[in-house]
Amino acid sequence: MRAQTRQGLRFSIRRQGGRRRRAVAAAAAVAIGVMTAGTLAPSSASASSASAARPDAVQRALNTLVRDDAMPAALASVKDRDGRNRTYTAGVGDLATGSKVPRDGQVRIGSNTKSFTAVVVLQLAAEGKIDLDAFVDTYLPGLVRGEGIDGRHIKIRHLLQHTSGLPEYGIHLDDAEIRNRYFEPRELLDLALEHKADAEPGKTWGYSNTNYVLAGLIVQKVTGRPLAEEMDRRVIKHLGLRHTYFPAPGEMTIRERHPHGYHRSPADGPLRDFTEMDPSAGWAAGQLISTNSDLNRFFTALLAGRLLPAEQLAEMRTTIPAGTSGLRYGLGLTSRPLSCGGVYWGHGGDIAGYETRGGATDDGRAANIAVTSIPEDKAATQHVNDAVDRALCG
Repeated sequence: MRAQTRQGLRFSIRRQGGRRRRAVAAAAAVAIGVMTAGTLAPSSASASSASAARPDAVQRALNTLVRDDAMPAALASVKDRDGRNRTYTAGVGDLATGSKVPRDGQVRIGSNTKSFTAVVVLQLAAEGKIDLDAFVDTYLPGLVRGEGIDGRHIKIRHLLQHTSGLPEYGIHLDDAEIRNRYFEPRELLDLALEHKADAEPGKTWGYSNTNYVLAGLIVQKVTGRPLAEEMDRRVIKHLGLRHTYFPAPGEMTIRERHPHGYHRSPADGPLRDFTEMDPSAGWAAGQLISTNSDLNRFFTALLAGRLLPAEQLAEMRTTIPAGTSGLRYGLGLTSRPLSCGGVYWGHGGDIAGYETRGGATDDGRAANIAVTSIPEDKAATQHVNDAVDRALCG
């Protein structure tokens, strides 16, 4: 989770230059020099022997992320129109030991969590339990108040599409707090409400993790059950996402095979292993752990109508401009143009140590890319997006 981000899809929090936002996101500098000894893994066994001898476009893109952008590791999972799956790795999984990158290993998926949260809200809307055009006070009366902030004027739709004007809580937390402290969701909301609104509800798009913390609280109020249980029952188990889970309170480790994640804190300090951390500062906005393949399965199933009725899926896919790169934001779902024509639908996200990008197309292609440090500059960021484009257009 990040407070202000490249095209607003970050989930990484850091404080730099006091408690001010950075216009260009930079939660973790990459380890230039450290990774020059890193190895470039061949593409998966499911790729052809010719591809292994002469890496295909996806493998070359991952190799670039390790070699030129100094990512400790890069992982990818790609599904083509015929349903064939390929996995790729590059770099090393642990800088201390030089171990291999686990193929399709688990990573923290940051703001991809928002798509899962949005699906739960939209399922409840389909069940008549939530009205997207109702105001927050309908479900949480009197809770959302602050300078320029009034839950009687913020719609559920505003939360899911980041048009509420609610301020970001993450810029008021530092890395030590995020890594080691457990946060109740209400603490995160209360922290945001100490600050004035960024805009009037419905007037402008502005990415804020606070929106999804509030959406998660509404899910809990409506269902009477923890968000993690609802997400697990309605989405994760429903789709058979065997490597996806919502970490339990106090759970700082990653359960299955995973590459280590790295982060600089402060930004000019040494690279640190940030694999183990308390992800509760993300909660409904960024707490999930998953794999690239599970994310492919999730977004493919979502677009195929396996999670939402047609009406609610259409609502989710109704987008507005978000930034200047062609990115558009719906209700917890984004679209991005492809160089080969059309768009892909997904989200993307990061949290200290990991960044994931990718999604699926309407004709059944899917790809997700993960790197084990958040790109520090525009070139590295573009290389991650290019890797997704190559995977979907190849």
